[in-house]
Formats: sequence, structure tokens, C-alpha cells
Amino acid sequence: MNTIQDDALESAQDSKGIAEKAVNAGHAGKSTQHESAIKHVTGKALYVDDQPESKGLLHAATGWSDAACGKIWEMDLSAVHSAPGVVAVMTLKDVPGHKDIGPVFSGDPLLADGEVTFYGQPLFVVAADTYDNARRAATLGRIVVEGDTPLLDPKIAVEQSRFVRPTHGLHRNNDANEDAKTVLRKAQHIVEGAMHIGGQEHYYLEGQVALASPTEDGGFFIQSSTQHPSEVQKLVAEVMAKPINAITVETRRMGGAFGGKETHAAQWACLAALLAGKTQRDVKFRLPRTADMLQTGKRHPFANQYRIAIDPAGRIQAADITVTGDCGCSPDLSDAIVDRAMFHADNAYYLPAAEITGHRAFTHKVSNTAFRGFGGPQGMMIIERAMDDIARKVGKDPLTLRKLNLYGNQGRNITPYHQEVDSQTLHRVIETLEHSSNYWQRRKVITQYNQTQKRYKKGLALTPVKFGISFTVQHLNQAGALVHIYTDGSVQVNHGGTEMGQGLNTKVAQIVARVLGVDVGMVQSTATRTDKVPNTSPTAASSGTDLNGQAAKNAAETIKQRLLAFLAERYDVVKSDIHFRDNHVAIEGIPEPIAFADVIQQAYMARVSLSSTGFYRTPKIHYNREQSKGRPFFYYATGASVSEVLIDTLTGEYKVTRVDIVHDVGESLNPALDIGQIEGGFIQGMGWLTTEELSWSQEGRLQTVGAATYKIPTAADTPAIFNVKLLDNQPNEEATIYHSKAVGEPPFMLAISVWSALRDAISSLSDYQYSPDLDTPATPERVYWAIQDMLALASDKESKSHNEFDDNTEQNHAP
Repeated sequence: MNTIQDDALESAQDSKGIAEKAVNAGHAGKSTQHESAIKHVTGKALYVDDQPESKGLLHAATGWSDAACGKIWEMDLSAVHSAPGVVAVMTLKDVPGHKDIGPVFSGDPLLADGEVTFYGQPLFVVAADTYDNARRAATLGRIVVEGDTPLLDPKIAVEQSRFVRPTHGLHRNNDANEDAKTVLRKAQHIVEGAMHIGGQEHYYLEGQVALASPTEDGGFFIQSSTQHPSEVQKLVAEVMAKPINAITVETRRMGGAFGGKETHAAQWACLAALLAGKTQRDVKFRLPRTADMLQTGKRHPFANQYRIAIDPAGRIQAADITVTGDCGCSPDLSDAIVDRAMFHADNAYYLPAAEITGHRAFTHKVSNTAFRGFGGPQGMMIIERAMDDIARKVGKDPLTLRKLNLYGNQGRNITPYHQEVDSQTLHRVIETLEHSSNYWQRRKVITQYNQTQKRYKKGLALTPVKFGISFTVQHLNQAGALVHIYTDGSVQVNHGGTEMGQGLNTKVAQIVARVLGVDVGMVQSTATRTDKVPNTSPTAASSGTDLNGQAAKNAAETIKQRLLAFLAERYDVVKSDIHFRDNHVAIEGIPEPIAFADVIQQAYMARVSLSSTGFYRTPKIHYNREQSKGRPFFYYATGASVSEVLIDTLTGEYKVTRVDIVHDVGESLNPALDIGQIEGGFIQGMGWLTTEELSWSQEGRLQTVGAATYKIPTAADTPAIFNVKLLDNQPNEEATIYHSKAVGEPPFMLAISVWSALRDAISSLSDYQYSPDLDTPATPERVYWAIQDMLALASDKESKSHNEFDDNTEQNHAP
């Protein structure tokens, strides 16, 4: 081993020692390192594909369609059967049970049958002795598809009334009981606009993978990289015509998911089980990156538009907003995703009268699915565009205009779906950031810079986030947990959530440690398993800690109450005289605290149960979809960001030079993890809005299927100045776990400030009179063409001043 390697090993060992001390010390409310951090950086963290290969293990691959739509006329698989190493080939007709694995609504066949609806759709599945043999064999099928012209544009789908689910709407009348259309019809000043919002590939580091093993009783043990083990369990059972109790699913960890493994992990587990059932051998199904990108859904692209009535100061009087989700070829989760886009089309702004319509458009693309934010980011984009557009129209700084329209008091705190908003935290977040980022001083400097520089322009924007926390499907807001205390005082917790790098297991362990008064190093979180905690909800909707943390706390407190009752009787004291802390139990009247492990040993000898299940369901939430009224969210997470950009007007290239963030997480369970989530979420959101561009050919083939053509952000894209601060002294008023707030999804939308800052820089070319069109992702090409359009508009001597209100309706200067 050379000197460099020796130094690296010594450094790693030193870091491990420091990390172990940190782990042992922390409980809920403290910055404690991720429970698998050392395993991650040393390569010892095991994922599904790292499991030792059993004797006779088979590998699976699919043969897929090279047409986006059409009827299957012929499928000759004789060459596949005779290919080297092939053990089994199966099609939909070989499925013993359910053939459709749609998670909520039907429309997702396990394998295509009769017709194809997207390019890359699996037609058959093959098992072979090696990974390479399986992949080669899968290419040998002779498939004849009578192709048709694919429908790829969601706007055309709406015109043709082609939807995966019915259109739905929200509406709220103003205090005079006038609906939005009435107010708009009478309004003197109207602003309107439209934009396309691109989709996003999940690009998790670990791709889709599942390992199916037949069990001696005719069932299956499934190891799956999934956010929803219970759904995988249920669907495998249905596909294999087995009772659910014959299937056990385990998920130790995922190498990223971001929503892409909420429903779309199930297909590969089902196919692995199908082959395992036929061959009675273990079968592993791991998708290569190209197949993964072709065959799994993305973030929904959206086509949105707005029409808003304002008063002369720019205060919104009414809004008519339409959001159209490109759902792909099946419903999947699109109904709820478009619902959430509608719920967040107001973002942080009060709409006195609102009409919000959501279309779920069918296209011949792989069915789009959950992605961090679950439709919320796409809904927020249209109102944030409107804020910038209105500001230019009335000649105000966009921040001034945003603050004018923020949710507030005196009746200005009711959403379009009739939920009340506590606006105090929202205002405090913005005011804190406004001062800490020196927004107004920087605005002045940037304006002067843009007046003196010809080629380069700077942009600045502050945008808020108000994000509802809870599953919009009510029954998913529940969780279970299982806690054991062993006779040496060590603790084991299992819960229904899944670990995908976000630190959920760490936080749950911290919660249990806090309840029992022990170091977190004494608590071990084990792999999620359906035979330990049944009927679990997906780890999604930013609710992983809210739900599973509460369930684990409930289980730990049940055991603690047993211990308190035992100790109170044994030492003839009342429960309030007994205190669990610092790995000991202090009892008033007893001189020395008793070690926690000794107390547990005493309780065991006294036959006190040291194991308990726990359960939690979110209170207060309800929603009547027919009336579009209710409280779909338990609470709101809020934050705000300021982004500064520099663009080159000759090329459209740009750089994000500084970002300031203030985010509200209530009483943080783990500040280090929370700040990491905020930083990561922001950068991922920045990628969605700037570089991550999905492209399809006219034939419906996804052309961006790898890192060479699909550009996720890298470390080099991180702003040189990146200030992240948690809002101080703002505990969640709702009874969440230790009054914390969710942090998984809300930070993603903070990146909207980058896109808004780009528009701000482009607008400076017209002396901030006009607001540019800039669809997302805002690639340098799109920025360049927006610059050219703005220059042309600014030079038009006959264009009216943007601050004049001569017309009843003014189109939003969309060149």
C-alpha cells in the first residue's frame, strides 16, 4: 500500500472514530451524522445488487417495443428461447394472476398485450444464466408492430379530449360571492400568459433492481429497491395469484429514489417473481441505465396558463389558472399529482376569487409518475411567472409585488380549496431573508451594473415556498413501527418507512433514543420488511419522519410506560419521580442513577414486555373533492430563497453566482441532515429548471437516455456563495413529532428563484419594462432566444409603455 493510500486509510479511520462519537451522543434535536455515512463512503453499504449471488441465480431482461404506439401483429420469440444461457421466456399470457399492476387505476399491463403505448414498453421477459446473456437474448425477438403516429403534445391531447383521468377543478368566490370569471369579465386590468414546464428524469444513482427468491411454502422473498414495500408485496401476490402473507418484501436502503421508486419499482419485482416462480430459482432484475430511462416514468411536463385581474397597484383580484399535466400513457399517480399542482398554483399568494382547472393529458410516452414535490413545483411555476409579469406591468420590483400579494390577515388567508393559512411564518421567513441577503442593497447595485454593462447582465430574485404536508390521498397518512429492547439495553426499531439517503432511519433512531433517554448509538434501525410492519404507506410526500417517527415514538413510549409502572412499584415511588436520561434511570430517593441496561435486565427478570408495536395517523385532515373544499394538508412548510445570476447576452450562457436560503423546519430533529436536504433539494431543483432537458423524436423515442445527452447538475454548478439558514425559534404549532416540519420536498421549489433571476436579467434589456417568455428548462439556447426577443421588443419604437393601462386586456408581451 503506498503512502497516499495509507494516509487515506488513516484519515478514514480518524473520521470514523469522530463520527462514532457523534452518533453515540445525539438524539432528536441534535446534529447527528447519517447512520450509514461511513458505510456509504467506504463502500460497505449493501444495496440489492450487492447481495451475495446464490447458486443458480438467474438474471432477467425485457424485450421492448421499438414503436411508440400501434398493434402487435406478430411476436416470434424462437430465437430468444434458443439463445445461449436462456432458461425461461415469458409473455403476458404466462401470468397466473393479475395482468394489470396499475397502483390506483388500471392501465399498466405487466407486459404489453395486443398493442403498445410507448417506445420501450416491455413485451416479454427472459431469464438467463448471466446478465449479459439475458440482455443479448432480449434483443432477438422478432416483433411486428403496425405503428401509428404517436400523440406527444399534451395541448393537442386536451384539444382531442384524450385524458387518462377526468378533468377536475377548484374554485373559490370572493367576499362578494363573485366567481373568478365574473371578476375577470368586469376587470379593468388583466395580465395573462402561458408557459411549458419540462419534465425531469429521476437519475437515481442506483437504478431499478429487484431480487426474487422462491420460498419453501410456495411464496416469495423479494428484495426490492422500492419506496413502497407493501405495494410491491401486494402486486407480486396478485400477479402470482398468492395471498399477500406468502410474500415478504425487504428494503434495506436505496441509492436514491426521488419518487421514481414509489410505484415504478413494482414492475421489475413482479417480473422477477414471475420468472422465479417458473424456474424455482432466484432471479435478479437490474435495469441498465438506458432501459431504466426508457421504461420508467419522469416528472410530469406541464403546459400551464393564467389569466389574472389586478388593481392598479398590482394586487390580485381574481385568477383563472389552467394546469395540464403530460401524464403519458396511463393514470399511474397522475390524478393526485395534478391535484397537488392545482393545490399549489397559488403558492404563497392570496387569490380572492380563483378558478383552477387541472387536465390529465394522455400521450404516447412512458407513464409519468411521482417526483420530489409531486406536482407542486409545476403548479407553483405558473403563479411565480405571473408575479414577475405583473411586477413589470405595474412598474414595481418583483419582491414588492410578491409581498403585496402574500397571504396575510384580515381574511386574506384562505386558499382556493378553502384551507386556512397561518401566514405569520411565511412573512417572517421572507423578512428574515430580505435582510440577511441584503436584497435591496444588491438590487440597487445590480440595476446600476446593468445600466453600464452592455454584454453581461445580472439578475436577482426572491421567491417564497408554501408547501402542504400530507398525502393528498387520505388513507396513506398512517404508519406503524416495531420497537424491541434487548436484555443488554440495546434497542432495535423497525418502521414502515424506507431509507433512500435522506436520513429517515437516523431521525427515527434519534426519536426512540430521546424517548428512552439513551444515546442514539444504542438504537439500531433495521431494514424495512413487510413481515415486521404490515400495510405500510410509501415513503413519499415528505411525510416519512412525520408518520414513521410518530409511530416509533408511540411504540417506545408504550415500553417506557411499562418500565415506569414496574419501577414505581419496585421502588415505591410515583412515576413522576422517575427520569430516563443519559443512559441511566434516575429515581428520586435513590442516591445513584441506575444504568439503563440494568433497569432492562431487572424488567426482563420481572417478566415485563420489552417489545411493542406503534401506530400513528395524521389528525385533522379531510377533503371533499366534489366540493373542492377541506383541509388536505396537516400544515405548511415554508421557505424562501434569493438567487443571483450573471448572463452573457451574446451566447445565452449564464452562471448562478450566489444563493441565500432561509427555510422553516420547525424544531429541527437533526439540523445537519436538514441543511443537507435543503442544499441537495435546491441543486436538484436548479437542474430541473436549467439543464435537465428531455427530448423525444417525432416517432416517440426518448433521445436523452444517459449522461452524454441528459445533463444533471454537478458540483461545479453549486453557487460559489451558498448560504443556508434554518429559521430560528419557530416550532411547528401542530403536534408533529417534537414540533418539527418536513424537509424532503419543500426545498426543491426554492430553486424557482434561479429561473426568476434569469428572467430578471433578461428583463433588464428593456429597462425592466417587459417580462420575457422563458420556458423550462431554461437552457442557454432558450435564454439566448429570450434575449433576442427582448431586444426586439425593447427596440420597437411603437410598442406601448408597459406601465400604461389603456386596454382592458393586455397580452403579456410574449414575442
